[in-house]
Amino acid sequence: MDTLIVYASKHGTTHEIAERISRLIGFNRCRTINIAKEKVPSLENYDTVIIGGSIYFGKIQKKIQRFCEENLQELLTKRIGLFICCMNNEAAKEEFNGAFPADLISHAAATGEFGGTFNFEDMNFIEKFIVRKHIGVDHTIRRINAQSINHFAILMQ
Repeated sequence: MDTLIVYASKHGTTHEIAERISRLIGFNRCRTINIAKEKVPSLENYDTVIIGGSIYFGKIQKKIQRFCEENLQELLTKRIGLFICCMNNEAAKEEFNGAFPADLISHAAATGEFGGTFNFEDMNFIEKFIVRKHIGVDHTIRRINAQSINHFAILMQ
């Protein structure tokens, strides 16, 4: 294995995208780790590291943020891909830039903003309330940019 995909997923969209990237690159070359549920293995065995997370209220998950900060020097010696899942297309670039350290972004071989999902079946009461009140959405919406995911995977092969 030469590619490690480290991601955090709360409602499953980022997990789905990480698995899709793994399939596109080749399962035999990739290992996917949901940092919210599993311990990240040593990075020394991987040439390429892909890091992704979802944006909630303008921020990426703390575990992804912490992973990047704590491993920044070693990550800068690897081939890097970075992605976010974000429903706010207008703010996606700004949220992407806030999600990862600037040095890591400038070092990345590929970056992506892949859209996301408001899945009302998986949201708790507070999440539903906030999405209804602040975004004006009251039902499940799915906006995944498959073309961007495919392009990202090609760059990371």
